[in-house]
Amino acid sequence: MDLHRLLKYKLTAIIVLLVLLSCSVKRTESKYVDFVNPLIGTAPSTTISALQHGEDEKENNAQVVPYVTVPFGMTNWTAQTKATETKCVAPYYYTDTKISGFRGSHWLSGSCVQDYGSMTIMPVTGKLKCQADERASKFFHDTEETTPYSYRVNLADYKIDVNMTATKRCGLFRFTFENSGEAHIIVNPNSDEGEGFIQINADKNEISGYNPVHKIYQGSGERAGFSGYFVVKLSKNSENFGVYQDKKILNGHTQIANQENIGAYISFVVEKGETIEAKIGTSFTSIEQARKNLETETRIVDFDEAKENLKDIWENLLSKVKVEGTNKDDKVKFYTAMYHSYLHPRTFNDADGTYLSFNGGKEVMNSGNENYFTDFSMWDIYRSSLPLFNMLTPKTNGQMMKSLFAMAEQGEWMPIFPCWNSYTSAMIGDHAIAAIADAYMKDNIEISDKEYGYLLKNAFKTPANHADYVNGKGRRGLTSYLKYGYVPLEDEVKESFHKGEQVSRTLEYAFDDFALSQIAAKRVDTLHAGLLKKRALNYQNVYSVTDSCVRGRYADGTFTQDFDKFIRKSYITEGTPYQYTWYVPQDIKGLMNLMGGEDGFNTNLDRFHAANQYWHGNEPGHQIPFLYNYSGQPWKTQELVSQIMKTEYSNAVGGLSGNDDAGQMSAWYVFSALGFYPVAPSVPQYVISGPHFDKITLSLEKGKKLIINAKGASSGANYIQKMSFNGEAYDKTYLDHFSIMKGGTLDFEMGNKPNKSWGTAKESRPFSLSN
Repeated sequence: MDLHRLLKYKLTAIIVLLVLLSCSVKRTESKYVDFVNPLIGTAPSTTISALQHGEDEKENNAQVVPYVTVPFGMTNWTAQTKATETKCVAPYYYTDTKISGFRGSHWLSGSCVQDYGSMTIMPVTGKLKCQADERASKFFHDTEETTPYSYRVNLADYKIDVNMTATKRCGLFRFTFENSGEAHIIVNPNSDEGEGFIQINADKNEISGYNPVHKIYQGSGERAGFSGYFVVKLSKNSENFGVYQDKKILNGHTQIANQENIGAYISFVVEKGETIEAKIGTSFTSIEQARKNLETETRIVDFDEAKENLKDIWENLLSKVKVEGTNKDDKVKFYTAMYHSYLHPRTFNDADGTYLSFNGGKEVMNSGNENYFTDFSMWDIYRSSLPLFNMLTPKTNGQMMKSLFAMAEQGEWMPIFPCWNSYTSAMIGDHAIAAIADAYMKDNIEISDKEYGYLLKNAFKTPANHADYVNGKGRRGLTSYLKYGYVPLEDEVKESFHKGEQVSRTLEYAFDDFALSQIAAKRVDTLHAGLLKKRALNYQNVYSVTDSCVRGRYADGTFTQDFDKFIRKSYITEGTPYQYTWYVPQDIKGLMNLMGGEDGFNTNLDRFHAANQYWHGNEPGHQIPFLYNYSGQPWKTQELVSQIMKTEYSNAVGGLSGNDDAGQMSAWYVFSALGFYPVAPSVPQYVISGPHFDKITLSLEKGKKLIINAKGASSGANYIQKMSFNGEAYDKTYLDHFSIMKGGTLDFEMGNKPNKSWGTAKESRPFSLSN
């Protein structure tokens, strides 16, 4: 064979081989889950408004952690850099340099509450070191691999590679030891109260225990009636084990309880490169139920299968919204925001439906084939998180609303802010009503007569037993609210964690009354619909025309003399009077009338923004950027929303503007990126601000798809020039929920300069009670 023919033969063979390889290797597209960066928000905020308005590091930290979990998981898994369940201290901060374990956490993501019922597992090598501060190992962020479905890090002091994944109620771990020698796996309940229990069953390679849950807010420090239970199964046998209390090592002992700093350990001799696996089942019901959850969720899957399953779960959820555009950073922000939005509320029931009853755990209940949820950060998530679920995952949202009614059934009152499966009145308002109204008005749930009765009870009655009121049942300050049409300054609202805040309470109750009036009207209960609709105007009773602003008011009708609308006041919740003035989502037209009409409203709103009063890092102002749609200047909404998305969110570890509050901050971003926002939950409308991707495809219920085209939006063309819906010109500044749920095509023509004529007509404006 001559040289030419030989080269030709070899070239042909190489081509054939490449073709065969291309057929045999599975080609993977870029996954939506790959855009998620769980480290965003794990460091103090670096955004503009957080630095200006936040009073301390608690307000200026997003308080999220890099959770490995299913959406709404019972137990969420994270590296632990803070070994405590102290209020406002998250288990992980990016700025910390040491890891003291890997926690099965019930921290309310993005919050300032406390972890509860948690446990921690930690591998070490060499000398046995049990206490968190002693055993903590240096780690480096360049060895961290963080995704919603797995976490990997190298413990530098021990040369151990840790891999972690999860199911809904279980955590799965791989500990790979780089060096041979003595190794230990330590497990402890994270009780700050010197309580808890742990035991070892060496024959089964099993460690089990529990960590009693304690309340904050109502009944602070008291037991909540349940514990965080856990069962740890290890893949390697050992006859060397023990328990510990503080620095006292009790080798060979099998259990210890109700002392400070307790835990258990199992010791091994490992070979270089050896891997020990751990599977951990959790429950809020019992150790036996934790064992059953472990069996149900991990018996037939290994670590790799569990990891792939969890990846698929997140991929299927995130792919419900497919965004296309030129800016990869915006995709990272978007899908990370979706991930954060879908962490809470928390699944509370076991795999077989078992859970302990609300507010004390005195009965064993069963949720059947559906899930029972708790940890509703309700002051936050009714605004856009729950409306997001209503749109993308309505069946799950329906189960959440059923959970709220189950709480009412078991505790006789609708909850205000149900966390750790208990009543609390931690925050103001009565927003379970608003959340339920939003689902009901969007036809996602039905409401029975009995359930409706619980809603009316919250709105019209105060517990006859004062102890029930103190313990979180009923609206705070309802008696004076009903008497005066506002909560006067004399009512200090002492039976609440947030005391005072009378003006903010008035504003929020007025909105909740409106939401309930929506339910009443749909049920053709004209009596209550009329009463509640009238009460929805109570915001007017704390508005000072002289100041163009809300202001504290006494029972005799006079306003407080000490007033500066730019400074925080005790009668305002976490903000200034000027910031809370705009919280009238049910009646922006009515607020406009108080300010002298459109011109006065727009001038006042312009001054508010010029004074840098807008604080994105706290929820009560989240509707403010959309208000120009109500006053004939929608281009200003388009400009503001674009600016906030660019300056208050980033891909940095400090890239969230204040507490994420169970996903509300993130859900705001998701809606804004889609181009519309639910300003007034219970009104089945979304106020338009313009999309921020060139193309968005939403997969809705019953196979419906909504396609949003906005060429140039991802490159900075963020002003709406014109739009059409299913081929017909559209100039309203809102979208109807039922119309978009049918699917179809929204076409936006976007530009770099505002079109000051689109959407300005009075008939184009969103709903207001005074229209």
